[in-house]
Amino acid sequence: MTTPLRAALYLRVSTARQAEHDVSIPDQKRQGEAYCAARGYELAETFVEPGASATNDRRPEFQRMIEAGSARPAPFDIVLVHSFSRFFRDHFELEFYVRKLAKNGIKLVSITQEIGDDPMHVMMRQMMALFDEYQSKENGKHTLRAMKENARQGFWNGSRPPIGYRVVAAEQRGAKVKKRLEIDPLHADTVRLIYRLALEGDGMSGPMGVKAIVSYLNARRIFTRDGGRWGIGQLHKVLTRTTYVGCHEFNRSSPKSGQKPVGEIVTAKVPPLIDQATFDAVQAHLRARNPKVTPARVVSGPTFLTGICFCAGCGGAMTLRTGKGGRYRYYTCSIKARQGETGCKGRSIPMEKLDSLVAGHIEDRLLQPERLEEVLASVLDRRQEHADRRREHIGELNKRAAEADLRLKRLYDAIESGVADLDDLALKERIASLKTIRDEAKANAERAAASLESAGHQTITPAMVRTFAATARERIRIAGGGYRRDHLRALAQRVEVADSEVRIMGSKNDLLRTLAAASGVKSATPGVRSSVPNWRPVRDSNPCCRRERAVSWASRRTGQGGCW
Repeated sequence: MTTPLRAALYLRVSTARQAEHDVSIPDQKRQGEAYCAARGYELAETFVEPGASATNDRRPEFQRMIEAGSARPAPFDIVLVHSFSRFFRDHFELEFYVRKLAKNGIKLVSITQEIGDDPMHVMMRQMMALFDEYQSKENGKHTLRAMKENARQGFWNGSRPPIGYRVVAAEQRGAKVKKRLEIDPLHADTVRLIYRLALEGDGMSGPMGVKAIVSYLNARRIFTRDGGRWGIGQLHKVLTRTTYVGCHEFNRSSPKSGQKPVGEIVTAKVPPLIDQATFDAVQAHLRARNPKVTPARVVSGPTFLTGICFCAGCGGAMTLRTGKGGRYRYYTCSIKARQGETGCKGRSIPMEKLDSLVAGHIEDRLLQPERLEEVLASVLDRRQEHADRRREHIGELNKRAAEADLRLKRLYDAIESGVADLDDLALKERIASLKTIRDEAKANAERAAASLESAGHQTITPAMVRTFAATARERIRIAGGGYRRDHLRALAQRVEVADSEVRIMGSKNDLLRTLAAASGVKSATPGVRSSVPNWRPVRDSNPCCRRERAVSWASRRTGQGGCW
């Protein structure tokens, strides 16, 4: 008696939508079982792959089938598919796995494309695979074109939205429902908090880095949308995503080719969560904190203006040069020092003269109570507007919580009166959903109110300004005629040297944060951020230094930042 051949049935559809609506898999299974029964095959196992592309082998059930087919002895003799395109839509990969199975005596059989094993039929199978691959790429090209146009019109193409947004139905076009992004009030406040921490800190220190923000959020149990803890990569993505300023980039990258050319990226307009100025300032902070851009030695170097002094002519750094065995010290344009006057005609200036000029100007010009109040007035006005917007947001959250609570009460009343049945699964899910909305809205409102109250305690008074000005003038100098570099960087972040003038620039926001920190923290050096390397004792275990530094002010030529 002949032993029947054992068959493994592999069923696959390309999209999860097909799998959910039973478009193809039941039909493939029915035809496969009928095929086995007609030929006397024993159906050994069935592998079902719902919603997976056949252009690659990243398919769990496919890999499980290949692994079983590579075992000795093999649990089946043939792999049965509806068509070769169900197995693979890449001619090279199809031949690779066909030969891999053949080495263990297993044959690939198609229900609708029956061919033999002779060279002519092998060539036919390869030709079919080439046409399947071509069709797959053409379908992908047309689908991507339609999705790009959909994004240009401001609609959402699918996938999970960024935290702070939710997907809502926008309009009906035939059988399709077009969707858009809208701000999710339950998590939008978390995103705004992250940006505020990156730009302003928590009121006790200056701007916070990514690691510090992650620790801050996790320590206060401000979790992600799924209730999990924040990670560094996840939070960095929030801080760099242009979606939050209203420009969502679609088709930015692909798993195979990585970053795509700028011409292929489509920008879709979405409701902004963060204003452009805040976003740009945060990007500047992130760039400045990047050790590849600004090494720690720039912050902790030996000279007063290290890392913040630049040539006004070419923009190159002014670096320290010495003469006569170190008796004379100069700031010199690094471009001119390396390339001569063909690179830049910038000048050299004695270090002591420039240090004294910068420190004296800051003391006499900036560190006067009247001038500080004038400089900070516009920043304080903007903060008041921000506080007003936050109060409106808190009101919206409280309203949302109250509405959810009212709907819960109506459902409970309906249950008590016998109109609704508590055992109804849909009713249970609705109650659980309303409870989640209510609790999250209350928690976010309480957190926003606490943050607003904390910010309100940092009101800058004239007395605080006078005290800060006097203390800073006193502490910027040290005994022996030197200066405190860390205090300078708390007040100014860029010095440009031209032939006839020296321009000192800085950020009003940074100045306000320094003043607030100096007024609220009892420290020998209030409000000053510094960089102190903390080396580990084990060899090759020092990938980076922990540091916190002041961010450079933008030049007047760029139209950003401020200049006092």
